[in-house]
Amino acid sequence: MFGFTSDKRLELRASSAFNGAVQVHPTRASVDLAVAAIATILVGLLLQLGPVVAFGGSLLAGLAIARAVTRVGVSRIRAAGFEMLWRGEERAVTVGRGELVELEAEIRNRDTRAARYVELRAIASPNLVVSLEPASGEVPALGRLNVTVRIETPRVGRHGIHGLSLEVQGSPGLFEVPLTFANPFGIEVMPKAFGVSQRSAKGGRSRRVARDGMAGPFSGDGTDLREIRELRPGDPFKRIAWKATARRGKLMVRDFEREERDVVWLLLDASVELWAGAPGMAPLDRAIDEIAQVARYYTRRGDQVGLGILGARSLAWLPPMRGVAQLNKIQSALALQTATIDADRSDWDEADAAARALEHMRPLDPDGTGLLRSRDIDKIARRADRLRARAPFKRADPFSRNARDKSLRRYLNLYGIGSPARLEPERKHTDLQLLEALRRVRTEGPRASLTYVWSEPPDPLTRPEMSSALARQRGRGTQVRWVSMRTAESVGESSSLTGGAANEAVKLRAALAQERGERELRRLGIRVERFFARSSADSPDGASPTIL
Repeated sequence: MFGFTSDKRLELRASSAFNGAVQVHPTRASVDLAVAAIATILVGLLLQLGPVVAFGGSLLAGLAIARAVTRVGVSRIRAAGFEMLWRGEERAVTVGRGELVELEAEIRNRDTRAARYVELRAIASPNLVVSLEPASGEVPALGRLNVTVRIETPRVGRHGIHGLSLEVQGSPGLFEVPLTFANPFGIEVMPKAFGVSQRSAKGGRSRRVARDGMAGPFSGDGTDLREIRELRPGDPFKRIAWKATARRGKLMVRDFEREERDVVWLLLDASVELWAGAPGMAPLDRAIDEIAQVARYYTRRGDQVGLGILGARSLAWLPPMRGVAQLNKIQSALALQTATIDADRSDWDEADAAARALEHMRPLDPDGTGLLRSRDIDKIARRADRLRARAPFKRADPFSRNARDKSLRRYLNLYGIGSPARLEPERKHTDLQLLEALRRVRTEGPRASLTYVWSEPPDPLTRPEMSSALARQRGRGTQVRWVSMRTAESVGESSSLTGGAANEAVKLRAALAQERGERELRRLGIRVERFFARSSADSPDGASPTIL
């Protein structure tokens, strides 16, 4: 859990609604009362009874008065100063995927009357799971309400909490008014291995491999057995060979060897269709965590590690290097370069991006955006450039060939506003990029000794071109290991009988395609592996991930 508390505060005055106006909504009780009043008037008219009609009319008049009183009361609260503040100096935090973020906020009421609310909601990215406490209650007169915001982080990327919204209920409880506090806070979610790296020791014994030295086999955490020998001081107990110990009557350990200065390439298929699935359950969610853990393992061994992220174009290409700085670059690229905010990976066109940016800007800058309309794309882009300084994130460079569209997408990215993935699949284009990446790994220095590929295995029925291209590259130097991305596991469950049958059919089809693809890879001499990531508690010292 990531705690975030401090005495210093960042303040931003609240705006009661996105368009700057007070919006009054009827409660269920007021709706029922209005229906009863209208029915009473109709009955009075049919029976020609004046008192009955007058009674129904008085009920409607009372509702109108209650609405006006609620509107005036809320306007008074706003004028007096109704504010929401985050506790703390920072406006953004960075955590590993799956970690719980806990923030503290204050809602201040400067009016002489208490404000009762029936619901408290967070306006946040759909890729965050947010809960608030207390969810209902009262903001005391001339006092403050402390709110605890707990955030679950199931998906990597930049996500925003754009503010809080209270449903303030006016007396006598017939109408509610939403008060929206526009105070953005950024949550940058990295792969799970990021949290493990942050908690690991830095320096000293953690630097077990020197940066310089001759290449060659030596004792260490490798995969090839060197010998079984007697236990020496300093040997880890996890290497004890218990069967050999039982036979010889003294403690024996397994000693492994590996080649120093391995050059390891990690290639990730980041096609937009692989984001399909609930946050945290999509194939890319799992693959990103797996690659980050493998990168951490080889980096801690002292090897050079490179990363390629591939879609319809090359999204990121980090040449092999060693050290913690390289690991941080890899984790950052996995979290940020796989996003779908880029113009060629997003389901939003320029008009959609302008509309989303304008919707977000209205509570932040009601005076500057009051006259803007969604069709005024040039004006929206210029206003977005002015408001970027208030964003929780400071750097963003989304891809777009249109300068105006790029400016809008930069605004969305800086405020943690995600875009849905493009509907058109990228499989054919990604396959071409993957083959080009394998060529670069073979031919560009430093030459790779081991290459991991995270992708769907090439089903020869649907991707025969990929199978043929891999066959032509067989036996050309670097050792390739293929880690299958399990698309069947991302298919959710359905409560309906028809939906459940359809989901099972999709899972079966995906499983069969994966089996055919893996069989084809083995025929081509490519090693197919299963990855089972250990938890941070299982591998705090950078132990090898389980690959079968």
